[in-house]
Amino acid sequence: MITLTNVHKAFGPKRVLQGVDLTIDKGTSMVIIGGSGTGKSVMLKSVLGLVVPDSGSITVDGKDVAAGDRDAFLARFGMLFQGGALFDSLPVWQNVSFRLLRGALKRPREEAREIAIEKLRRVGLKPETADLFPSELSGGMQKRVGLARAIAAEPEIIFFDEPTTGLDPIMAGVINELIREIVTEMGATAMTITHDMSSVRAIADNIAMLHDGVIKWSGPVSKLDNSGDPYLDQFIHGRAEGPIEAVR
Repeated sequence: MITLTNVHKAFGPKRVLQGVDLTIDKGTSMVIIGGSGTGKSVMLKSVLGLVVPDSGSITVDGKDVAAGDRDAFLARFGMLFQGGALFDSLPVWQNVSFRLLRGALKRPREEAREIAIEKLRRVGLKPETADLFPSELSGGMQKRVGLARAIAAEPEIIFFDEPTTGLDPIMAGVINELIREIVTEMGATAMTITHDMSSVRAIADNIAMLHDGVIKWSGPVSKLDNSGDPYLDQFIHGRAEGPIEAVR
């Protein structure tokens, strides 16, 4: 579904992506791991066409991300943002149905509200949550609302950017379970960026490690603990000593 081939991207003298090669099969869950500042978000933004690579190619379902109708292209994606990114001035149901109230996916207002309530139920929130504002919700509830919004338009591809950041371990576990269940139910292709190894083990089919601008290792989650790769081994065990230099 998603293929990156020899992708390079620099910002001035800083070379962020230095030849990324990665394939994400349709209907699978790929988790991208790596240290802060290694280019994970740049890679995600490049797939969406928000960042234009300096060289290399990126295709979604066999088509170049830079070609064709942008609205139709972006309509295929859902996104759960790291900080929730809810609109404070809108009630929950309008946040969830944001894409359904405007643009190419526009639905009648009442239909959009019904879909929002249905998606809220799917993530474990009661219908009365629909009329609350984000400021009235806990961090875990806000994350669930963000997940409901990500799936509201039934996307083929869903991106998760640090989905458990700021959550306690129990709520993080709940969100991980929801993500896994929903991605499986929808048959969606998922791409997740995370530092949380519990998330990796809970939601990944496959894992790729980005370091020094390239994919150092990729493979199934079943091989995570026996990869034989020193970079991956150091990262997943949080060791200070190893080929990855800690910034002091």
